[in-house]
Amino acid sequence: MEFILVMMIIDSMTKEYFKFLNKYLATFDGSADDADAIGAAKEEAAAAIIEFVKSSDLYQCDLLDMPAVAQLEKDEKYQPVYELLKIFLTQRLESYLAFQTANSTLLQGYGLVHEECITKMRLMSLLDLSGHCSGEIPYSAITKALEINDDEVEYWIVKAISSKILDCKVDQLNQLVIVSRHTARVFGMPQWQSLRSKLGVWRGKYRKCYQHNPSQQGD
Repeated sequence: MEFILVMMIIDSMTKEYFKFLNKYLATFDGSADDADAIGAAKEEAAAAIIEFVKSSDLYQCDLLDMPAVAQLEKDEKYQPVYELLKIFLTQRLESYLAFQTANSTLLQGYGLVHEECITKMRLMSLLDLSGHCSGEIPYSAITKALEINDDEVEYWIVKAISSKILDCKVDQLNQLVIVSRHTARVFGMPQWQSLRSKLGVWRGKYRKCYQHNPSQQGD
């Protein structure tokens, strides 16, 4: 019981630290006035990336859109850390495994545990599949992307559901996962525009429904 309590406290502190870093990095807009200060924020940008990768609760962030983070892409010291973030937010398990093979010492130096990274990257890969499918994911696509056996598919589906990053139904007969909702790994301007577009469609449907049922006005 005491161990669980300690882990809960540590987890809470980690989330708060990431939120603090995220808010701090978001203050830089990449303008000329920021030139000196943003350069001094490289360490914090790298720390935010590592905290995101480490967390077993965070599956979405907008770090890639931040100028303070983007500067790491051309930084000799932190470029690999930036590459790691891109892998977790835009690629799949295969890319992480190739990165880990070439940068195992770097990952260990930042306190990242390979097995934990694989677990998170499998869930991230499942989210990527969900975002590129037409609502249905064949078991075969999941086994390939997650590099698992057929009998492990439902375990990872349940894990994603329990992590609250996926809502779906499993069609065992046809070996399909039918997705109704998934967490977008990156939530930047394109995602806001997509959401705005969907809201416009829903608003239009609501207005049509209301016009056909004016008696509901007083309800």
